[in-house]
Amino acid sequence: MKIYADRFPTAARQFLTDLLVVAWVYGAIRAAMWLHDLVQKLAVPGQKLEGAGGGLADNLADAGGKVGRVPLVGDELTAPFERAAGAARALAEAGRDQQELVDQLAVALAVAVLIFPLGLVLVGWLPLRVRWMRRAGSAAKLSAAPAGRDLLALRALATQPLGRLTRIGPDVAESWRRGDDATVDALAALELRRLGLRDGR
Repeated sequence: MKIYADRFPTAARQFLTDLLVVAWVYGAIRAAMWLHDLVQKLAVPGQKLEGAGGGLADNLADAGGKVGRVPLVGDELTAPFERAAGAARALAEAGRDQQELVDQLAVALAVAVLIFPLGLVLVGWLPLRVRWMRRAGSAAKLSAAPAGRDLLALRALATQPLGRLTRIGPDVAESWRRGDDATVDALAALELRRLGLRDGR
């Protein structure tokens, strides 16, 4: 399988296109990571809320435990501290929920930012690149065998502009039908050149 063409203009164009695609993908990934980090900053209030709620709940539970040791009225005084500690824990839980929501949003937005640029690469560039590699590999194999060169010549007759065909000869189709080696070789070389390949002969 050939990755790049043999001829300079085609090979240079392919190499530059590949570099641009790599830069495009890298830029898309960096943009998605930047957006993810930016959205994650929205989780800071949730972290503070969780820390404050957790600390307050611990302090209230500790104070309730100390008040509960007061003889006779300790149990009655502990109830408000326990309720306040429960409310503080609910506050801490809300902070954790907010952080999880922000994390999910950050991931979803990063994926959404990546879908379009990676989709262009996977649907637009990659199939064309793989198709050229397959065609170039097949054409290189065909050019080594006489029957394969005849197929390349036939393809050139079917796809090349008439101006290029008439440069080979005034009646190029008739020469190809007769099996004229020079005409077949010229047509095969024309088809290989279209793919950016050199004729091995």
